[in-house]
Amino acid sequence: MVGIKYMKHFKFLVIVFILSIAVSCGQQKKYIVYKVKQGETMRSIAKKLQMKTKDLLRLNPDVRRRPEPDTEIFIPRKNSENLVVSSDNTSKNNSIKSTDVKKDTIISVEEIDTITDDYVLHKVSKGDTFYSITRYYNVLESELLMLNPELSEGLKLGATIKIKKRVDGEEIDLIYKDTIADDTPLKIALLLPFRAETLDTVDVRDVFKDGDRNLANIVTDFYLGAELAVDSLRNQGLQIELSVFDTEKRNTKIHEIIESKVLEDKDAIIGSIYSDETKKLASVVSAPLIFPVFSKAQTSFSSSKIVKTAPDKHLYKEKLLSHITKRYTNQNIIVVGDSTTASITQIKQIANILKQHDSIDVVHEIIPHYGYIAQERFLKMMQPDTTKVENWVIIATTNDVVAADAINSLISFPDPEEPEEGEEPEEKINYTVKLFGFEKSDYVNNNKLAQLGFVYVTDTYIDESSVMAKNFNKQYLKKNKALPSYYATRGFDVTYDILMRLASGKKLSRTFSDGISYRVESKFDYNKRIFGISENRGLYLLEFQPDLSIIRVE
Repeated sequence: MVGIKYMKHFKFLVIVFILSIAVSCGQQKKYIVYKVKQGETMRSIAKKLQMKTKDLLRLNPDVRRRPEPDTEIFIPRKNSENLVVSSDNTSKNNSIKSTDVKKDTIISVEEIDTITDDYVLHKVSKGDTFYSITRYYNVLESELLMLNPELSEGLKLGATIKIKKRVDGEEIDLIYKDTIADDTPLKIALLLPFRAETLDTVDVRDVFKDGDRNLANIVTDFYLGAELAVDSLRNQGLQIELSVFDTEKRNTKIHEIIESKVLEDKDAIIGSIYSDETKKLASVVSAPLIFPVFSKAQTSFSSSKIVKTAPDKHLYKEKLLSHITKRYTNQNIIVVGDSTTASITQIKQIANILKQHDSIDVVHEIIPHYGYIAQERFLKMMQPDTTKVENWVIIATTNDVVAADAINSLISFPDPEEPEEGEEPEEKINYTVKLFGFEKSDYVNNNKLAQLGFVYVTDTYIDESSVMAKNFNKQYLKKNKALPSYYATRGFDVTYDILMRLASGKKLSRTFSDGISYRVESKFDYNKRIFGISENRGLYLLEFQPDLSIIRVE
């Protein structure tokens, strides 16, 4: 009898022990934080964890494939024993230690399962603000607060927050983190055609003759914006030696500047604004050569020293067509061109690109007859509302008259004919139309664009309500007694971005792989070709709303 009681008591203790183990295991965190070691990549870590690289990247969407040492990433706890670190200071079988795990950044089983399956994550790091996060991920601050109520108390360093619902196939780009390393004084040259010496001897009434007024305004405004960028960075503790050179008339002074060798010790050269002068500079200087504005001739650049800060025009088409194919479900697509050979060739290219999508079989092409596109021709190609198919119309012409004519045809549709006596009246046929364009033309009234939910590509986007924009406008107004123009903002953005990247202490070209940067109104997404130039691919997609407001789509 005593033996039976003893056995029952023993069984009870065993069950309690097993249950306690089960409970403790159930409460154990499913994911832990791991510090990347020198030389490790996301691929090598995933291999050691016996998981797919894409799954590890999905768990850490804001981490690039080759993270810096000490970058903290989420890894599955159950796989962590497989992660063996080779180091002079570690044993052969050194798996993750407690020092690699920060308790305040561990996410519980329930939280991590929901977050990683349904949401894009972001780990708050030094320098993050609500503005930088919302602009980068293209979300509203109110949306962040709804997903993360704790943000009402502000951003907390090291916290992981939900950004937005995850979209299958959506790639989250890496954002560049501004850092100013110690002891990184910079020597910068700014080359602009002020023509100060020439204009000093010219009558004030003749200063801006022969189209020079526009150039003078561009140069002056760009310089004022660049100067403000330098001031801002100096206020942040960066030592900058700025040398400004007047290149005067095209292909005159530039030769003297080159021969004087005053550019030899520079960390970066911003300018010239002329493509031919830029090519000459590229053949003699060793520093990165920043081409600060857009020029059609920039496609001819080949030197690896040149950095193109304005996207080439062909990228606009790529951006829009990528957007369309990613969002296509079952829409009826019509491409509008003009009668020129170049336009006809382009609309056929566009149609071929779109048809590469698995589900797009038909793309309608339409061009003017005798300079005019009759509405009846559109209606033959369009699907009425009764079919529940939306019509997507792509304006693929730079001819403003043809574009305006096409848009007018897409806004109002004809009323049915009056019925004869005894006949039932016909219902009016309506069509749902969405308009797309590679760029926005000022030739078309914004009200018409808003009616069609116009989506277009641009290299500039500014949120006037943002802290960054407000501060920039305030400082510029205070210093120059005027609000900044496009070129003033351009001067600020280009100069600030290049100098901030150099302030990291890295070679400029190396920072291009560290992520995309957003400034006042420009986006810098640099891509460096092998043995070629570095080019900015940073473009926005904007969409007109019915109330004439414009929102950023991408």
